[in-house]
Amino acid sequence: MRKYIKALIIVLLISAPLSVSVKAESLIDINELIENAKELDGQEVTIQGEAIGESMNRGDYSWININDGTNAIGIWLKKSDADKVLRYGNYKYIGDIVKITGVFHRACVEHGGEADLHSNSLEIVKNGYQVKETIASEKVISAIVLIPCALFMLILFFKRKKAKRTL
Repeated sequence: MRKYIKALIIVLLISAPLSVSVKAESLIDINELIENAKELDGQEVTIQGEAIGESMNRGDYSWININDGTNAIGIWLKKSDADKVLRYGNYKYIGDIVKITGVFHRACVEHGGEADLHSNSLEIVKNGYQVKETIASEKVISAIVLIPCALFMLILFFKRKKAKRTL
């Protein structure tokens, strides 16, 4: 039994220096970021979400907004990084999905005291695309039926109004 314990100790001692501690880049939800703003203030974090709205250029830098489904936050980044984002989400498009690593500020002095993230890196995870809008057939049928009804009622309204004037 002692031989097995010694062998196990030797194996553990030999393998311990070989195991390297690697910091895994873990994504954080924007809502979690905001809820834990005090603890995460000044920390480097990584978020991922859809680029929404549009890029707002400010000289060599730009603002973009990211929405991960839990919340949205403004990102301050180099204009060259912002130019990598080709599609921003709106009613007609799903925006590019981006992964951003940067320093979180719960009340950024440089930007008016708002919460923001100063980007160190931006990676396009998935390209955005146009949303194909479909109209439900029930809505089309309802419109076809209701428009003539509305026109008929409008004609009746004006006829009654005209009849009242002639009295």
